[in-house]
Amino acid sequence: MSTQHRDESDTAAVEFARTLARRLAEYGDRPCIEFERRWYSGAQVGDYITRIAAALDAVGVRPHERVGVVVRNRLPHAAAVLGFLTELRPVVMINSYQSAAAIARDIEQSALVAVVADRQDWTEPVVAACEAGGVAGVAISIEEPAVAAVTAGDRSRIDHAAVERSAPGLHILTSGTTGPPKRVPIPLSALGHTVRSMTGGATAAAPDDPPELVYWPFGSIGICQLLAAPFLGKRMVLLEKFTVPDWVRAVRTYRVRRTGVQPTIVRMILEAEVPPEDLASLDYLPGGSGPLEPELREEFERRYGIPLLWAYGATEFAGSVCAWTPDLHEKFGRAKAGSVGRPLPGVLVRVVDPDSGTEVEAGASGLLEAQVAALGATWVRTTDLATVDADGFVTIHGRADGAINRGGFKILPETVRNVLLTHPAVRDACVVGVADHRLGQVPFAAVQPRQGAPAPTETELLELVRDWLPGHHVPVSIVIVDELPRNAALKARTDAVAALYRPR
Repeated sequence: MSTQHRDESDTAAVEFARTLARRLAEYGDRPCIEFERRWYSGAQVGDYITRIAAALDAVGVRPHERVGVVVRNRLPHAAAVLGFLTELRPVVMINSYQSAAAIARDIEQSALVAVVADRQDWTEPVVAACEAGGVAGVAISIEEPAVAAVTAGDRSRIDHAAVERSAPGLHILTSGTTGPPKRVPIPLSALGHTVRSMTGGATAAAPDDPPELVYWPFGSIGICQLLAAPFLGKRMVLLEKFTVPDWVRAVRTYRVRRTGVQPTIVRMILEAEVPPEDLASLDYLPGGSGPLEPELREEFERRYGIPLLWAYGATEFAGSVCAWTPDLHEKFGRAKAGSVGRPLPGVLVRVVDPDSGTEVEAGASGLLEAQVAALGATWVRTTDLATVDADGFVTIHGRADGAINRGGFKILPETVRNVLLTHPAVRDACVVGVADHRLGQVPFAAVQPRQGAPAPTETELLELVRDWLPGHHVPVSIVIVDELPRNAALKARTDAVAALYRPR
C-alpha cells in the first residue's frame, strides 16, 4: 500500500469512526436496538460501551490494542463491537458456533490482550487459555451483572509487537462453506466503504424510517448490517438468528421497505408460504452470499411481486463488488436474470485467462479479478469463473477451485446442482467432489426435498442428471436429507455434505 493510500485510508477510518460515535450519542433516550422484542435506548447501548471500556481500562488494556470478541448476535455483543470501532480498536472476531476447546485454540493463536465473551462462553478451557496467555477476560450478558471481569491478565506474557500490528477494523471470518472459517483483516476504512455501498450513498435517515433488520452473523462481513443502522441514525431490530416468523413479524410490524436476504432465506420464505400481504411494504430485497438460480428468482418475484436485487462479493473485498439497483432491474432484469449486476462505484472488474493472466474479451469466461478503491490499487484475483458482457454485467459460473476432476474430466458442481434443482420436488441441493481410488474424484450430491412434496428417489434424480448432462457429470450417489448441513450464515457446508458419502 502506498503512503498516500495509507494516509487516505487512515483519514477515512477516523471519519467513519467519528460518524458512528456521533450517531450513537444522538440516540439518547430514543429507541436504538430491539432485541428479543424489547427496545433498548441509545443510552442503554452506550452504557454497555462505557462499562466494557472501563473493564478493559481497569486491567491496563490500551485503546489501540487488539482484543477478541467471541461473537454472538446479541445486544451486549453489538454494543461491544460498535464501541471498539468508535475507539479505532483492532478487533478479532472469534466464532461462538464451535466447541469450547476450539474457542480456546482461537484465543491462543490470535495474539490478543483481552477477550470479551458472553457469560455462557466463559467455559473452563476458555478461561484456561486466557490465563495461560496472560489475556484479560471480560464477561458480558443481557442480565446483570451486564459486564464483569473474568481474568485480569498478565501483560508480561503478552507479545506486544504482535498485538499492535493491526490497523483499526475487524478480523472477520469467512463463511466456512468448505471447511473451518478463515480470518481476514478488513480495515475500518473498507468497512466504511461497504456500509456506504449498502446504504445506497445515503448518509442519514428520516426520523420515521423503518428500522434496519440485523440478522447476518456478526462474525462475518454481515457485521456491516449492524453498522449501517447507526451510520444512518436508524433503529434496528436485532435477531440472534434468522427465523421466518421473526423476520416476517419485523417486516409486517415496522413496514420495512428493504432488507438483505440470501438464497436459503428466499427458499425458506417460499416454503413457509408467507402471505403476500405480510410482505407488502417491501419495495425490493437486496441479496447475495451465494448464487441465485433464475428459477428461484422467477418463483419468488411471481408470487410476491418484489424484485430480488442480487449482488456478488467476498469477505476479502469487505462486501459486494457488483450489484443490481432498482433502475437496472427495471431496464435489464428480464434480459440478464442470471447476472449479479454491474460493478459498484469505486470498483473495477475484469476477467482474465487462468493461465496467462491476460484479460479476455467481453463474454469470454475466465477468473474474475476486482480492484476496490477503498482497499488500494491492487487487482485481487478470485477463484470464481465469470463473464462480463458488452453492457458490463457480470455473471458468475462457479468456483474454479471447486471443479471436480473425474479422471481428467472437469465438472463444475454448480452445473450438476442446477439440474437437480429443476426437479419439482427438490428445494435445494449441494454437489461436492469425493475421493475415488481409480478416478481421483467423483461427484456426490445431497438433496433437500420440498416440504409437503413426495421425496424424489435417488434413481429418478440420477436419471434427471443423465438426461441433461454428459455421463461423467452423473453423481456416484445422491442422498436425500431433511435439511442440508449449513453454517451460521445458512450456506450449505460442503465439508459436512462430503462426510455424508458412503462408498458402495
